[in-house]
This record gives sequence, structure tokens and C-alpha cells, in this order.
Amino acid sequence: MFDLFESDAAARASLEAACGAAGIGLASIRRDPSLAFDNATAQPLICAYQVALWSSLAARIASPILFAGYSVGELAAYGCARSLTLADTVALARKRADLMNAAMHAANASDDGMAALRGLTRSVVDALCAAHGATIAIVNGDDHFIVGGSSSSLEALMRDAFERGASAQRLRVGIASHTPRLASASDPFSKALHEARWRDPDIAVLSSLDGSAVRDASTAIDVLAREISTTIRWVDCMDAMVERGATVCLELGPGNALARMMRERHPDVEARSVADFRSLDAVVDWVTRVGQ
Repeated sequence: MFDLFESDAAARASLEAACGAAGIGLASIRRDPSLAFDNATAQPLICAYQVALWSSLAARIASPILFAGYSVGELAAYGCARSLTLADTVALARKRADLMNAAMHAANASDDGMAALRGLTRSVVDALCAAHGATIAIVNGDDHFIVGGSSSSLEALMRDAFERGASAQRLRVGIASHTPRLASASDPFSKALHEARWRDPDIAVLSSLDGSAVRDASTAIDVLAREISTTIRWVDCMDAMVERGATVCLELGPGNALARMMRERHPDVEARSVADFRSLDAVVDWVTRVGQ
């Protein structure tokens, strides 16, 4: 996960400083990567990782026409767009995680989780969710959905999905993000966002609620607060990127799931993740070559 930082001292220093301020022990995570999956660690770590990487890449490649972020990655996108400092981005990510955890415990939903479904239409998934007390959390494609709910509701829903010929897989997530089960976290996170030091983004950030372009801090705050407990539409973000003229998409990682989804939906787009490369120099070379 951290290999790309080994060749860039500035990016490594930014990552270590941001994680240290958030109380994240990088040394412990390097020894035991499973620690990174805890919600209170994962959200600030992802933001620190993405913004620190971008701070190193930004001066070496052409300026992007927009940013977009998946779940907590949308908060990181505002750090990349210089609406927030790296330190403030990571601090807000930690606050977001804490508030989501508190909302989960207040709702007695400690066994909540999420599952990925492929191969069913929206109407069928809506019916399955209604039947089993789950909610569509993320729309990734015409037949690709992430649903959230209690473990029992997800297991029952997945059985029904299998019977209909779909694929279904539990995700390594212990919380039902982007569902009404976290409604009590949205207002306090809005308050935390309003108290942070914002500036309008240098480059537009796509809203995960509908794929619209956000160019001011006040709209950013509204979207980030609402998306905690509201279905997000990553499919709209992917389509909006192409509609706005994007021909090259770089995922900041960790992982490469978003790049794979973009290539699947828009095969003509050059989409890769930094996780596909062994060094930041190789990332820069690829972006420069395919962007010509």
C-alpha cells in the first residue's frame, strides 16, 4: 500500500505528518495491514494517502479538468482541489468516521455491513431491499449496486440474489454507509464541516449525489454532509467525467476498483490507478503519454 511513497521523500513526509496528527500508527499498519480496515483508521488514512500522493503528482502532470471521489474519497477530492489543507482533510475524515461509528452504536447497529450485487436491475434490487430491510447505498452501474443493512438482512438478501442468478459478496466494511441508518451523523458532520477552514476549490469536484460539478465551499459542505446517509451515484460521476471531456482518469488508490469500473463502463477512456505502478515516475510517464 505504501510502496509508492518510498521513492518520494516529500510525499512520504506529508503522509507521515498527516497520519501522526490523526493518531494513525503507520508502522503498526505496515506490520499488520488488517488494522487499516477499522473505520476510524481507514477514513483518515485514505484521505491522507490520496492527498499526499496528489501533492507530489500535481506539479508533474497536466492539471485535471475535475476531481471526483468515491465515498470518503469525495472529502479527499476537496483536499486535492485545495479547498482544504491536508491536515484539515484528515481531521475531518477522522471526525466523519467517529460520527458514523457513534450513529451506528446509537442505532444499536453494531452488526451492520455492506454487500456488492451484480447482475440485477435497479427495480429488482429495490424490491429485495424492501423485502429484507436493506438500502441501496451506492449505484455503480446499471446492474452493479452496493447495499447496506444489518448482517441478517444482507445475508437474506444475498440468498435471494443468488437464486436470481446474480453475484453477491459481503464487503469488508462494518457499517452501512450512505444509508438512513447513519442519518444522525449528517447534521453533526455538517457542523464540523462549517467550522473547518474552507476555500472554493481550484478545480471543480463532482458531487456523488448526482454527478453535478461543485465549485464553491458551501455546496461542498452540503453534499459531504448529506452523502453520509444518502444513496450515492458513482455511475453518474463516471458518466459526468466523460460528458465533460475527460479522456484520461487517474485513480489515486489505494486499490484499482474505480479504474476498472471506469474502463468497464467507458472502454474508450484511459483509466489506471496509481496502484498499478511501481513508482510515481511511472505514473507521470503514463499520464503524460496517454494524455498527448
